[in-house]
Amino acid sequence: MIHERALQKVDNHVKDAVNRGAQVLVGGSRMDRPGFFFAPTVLSDVPKDALLSKEETFGPLAALTKFSTEEEVLQLANNSDVGLAGYFFSRDIKRVWRVAEALEVGMVGANTNAISSAYTPFGGVKESGLGREGSHFGIDEYHNIKLIAFGL
Repeated sequence: MIHERALQKVDNHVKDAVNRGAQVLVGGSRMDRPGFFFAPTVLSDVPKDALLSKEETFGPLAALTKFSTEEEVLQLANNSDVGLAGYFFSRDIKRVWRVAEALEVGMVGANTNAISSAYTPFGGVKESGLGREGSHFGIDEYHNIKLIAFGL
């Protein structure tokens, strides 16, 4: 982690989720070594009102939350003031397009976790940013586009 506060935030998110009924499948604590290391952690049965469902963790924490319908999971995913990236897996190509379009994020990984490169636009929506960096879209932030219309 970048510093003690970042490490503490991950720890607080894990403890909050566990106190609300989540189960630690792996990890769940600071690593016993110098520096700011938190063990890669997976939690199951994370309740919808857990802090990590409302705040960005920015740490090695994956939360598994149960849902019954596509509409329910989209509401859970979009019920946030941030929107950098969303990831999901599906065998149904119609669902892939439907969910990817409905997610309120700047980047979507459907059936992959590899979405960033120098050739792709990087950026989010909501409180996760405005505009993009990388690719030809990243240069657009530095352009002033002018329309000149004239008649003969």
